[in-house]
Amino acid sequence: MKRAATLSALACLLAVTAAAPAVSDAPAGGGGAAPAAAGKASALDTIPRRGVLRVCTTGDYRPFSHLDPKTGTYSGVDIKMAEDLAKSLDARPRYVATTWAKLVGDLSAGRCDIAMGGVSVTLPRARSVYFSEPTRTDGKTPIVRCADKDKYQTLQQIDRPGTKVVVNPGGTNEEFARAHLKQAAITVHPDNTTIFDEIIAGRADVMMTDASETRYQAKIHPELCSLHPDKPFSFSEKAYALPRGDNEFKAYVDQWVHLATHDGTYRKYEDAWMK
Repeated sequence: MKRAATLSALACLLAVTAAAPAVSDAPAGGGGAAPAAAGKASALDTIPRRGVLRVCTTGDYRPFSHLDPKTGTYSGVDIKMAEDLAKSLDARPRYVATTWAKLVGDLSAGRCDIAMGGVSVTLPRARSVYFSEPTRTDGKTPIVRCADKDKYQTLQQIDRPGTKVVVNPGGTNEEFARAHLKQAAITVHPDNTTIFDEIIAGRADVMMTDASETRYQAKIHPELCSLHPDKPFSFSEKAYALPRGDNEFKAYVDQWVHLATHDGTYRKYEDAWMK
């Protein structure tokens, strides 16, 4: 009887132990993604071993990223920055062509290590990718024919029947226009490298894009004027998009951006294009 009672007590103890919740080594609160080391290796380690930094970029957004169709080479502020980042990781940059509509998906799918080229920080994008420390502040502002600069100073002046607004597809420019314009006609032009020719030719009246881009386009197209770029309609920041979950790589890129934006490196590259 005594042996039977002992075995019964042991069985009860084992049942209670099995039913108890497992103790986790993860920090309480569940906030943030797990570090890359808990799953796959961090890009901070794989990029130097590979010797290549894969950079997703659209190539259609001067002054940040421009693909020359004749030579197949990239240039721009963020292309120079990509070269510097690659060098700091004992690697060379390799550019992966993407579009604004596919940029986040390509990065999330692992087709590149980082997305660069005038990428605006948005909350929908931040649900899928990490963003580095910002490189600059920006905001949407109009660019128009200089002869019409007094006609389109405000959103109220732009959002009128008969106004022809042109946008490039899949990015924050189209999102902004559709959110704020209800009466003006919006036309999607698929090629961001020739979109400003639509305004010059009179097929469109206005494009609203980042102040940095309007400054550059007004510089190379004397017919066009950037309207109040110092006081844009909205606030945004430019940054580099990174794979979600790779905390080690994000910390490194953040530190690199911080140094580049405080030691004059980023300003030097930007001034070369915008002044």
